[in-house]
Amino acid sequence: MQLHELKPTAPRKTAKRIGRGGKRGKTSGRGGKGQTARTGNSTRPEMRDFIKKLPKLRGFGKNRARTVNSERVKAVVVNLTKIESAFVAGDIVSPKTLVSRGVISTASKRVPTVKVLATGEITKKLSFEGCSMSATAITKIEKAGGTVAK
Repeated sequence: MQLHELKPTAPRKTAKRIGRGGKRGKTSGRGGKGQTARTGNSTRPEMRDFIKKLPKLRGFGKNRARTVNSERVKAVVVNLTKIESAFVAGDIVSPKTLVSRGVISTASKRVPTVKVLATGEITKKLSFEGCSMSATAITKIEKAGGTVAK
């Protein structure tokens, strides 16, 4: 074997020089500005371990539309004190009557779903229809002599 007959076993490859025009321009695959975009930057191992311990998932995740239920209907909350002041004994309390008396307002020209909560006292005998109720509100209404339709 002569010196001129020697051939390398692996082809000679040089590292691709980026950031000099062509297909890898501008940030050249280094992201934005700052410390990590500069040459000679390497994160110290102890910092890398600290970064790994930080929680990654925060907020709603990548696609909020898929994770959050936007179709869920939120009920309008009405307390017993407002119903006490707006209605006379013997009246029927329903979402429609609540809108007509001005206790609640319409949501995009529709009568909203209503939930009655037990804040305050009720003394009048009223009948409730088409409203969802809290358990304590039902006991207070029935104690005053009113009725709750399921």
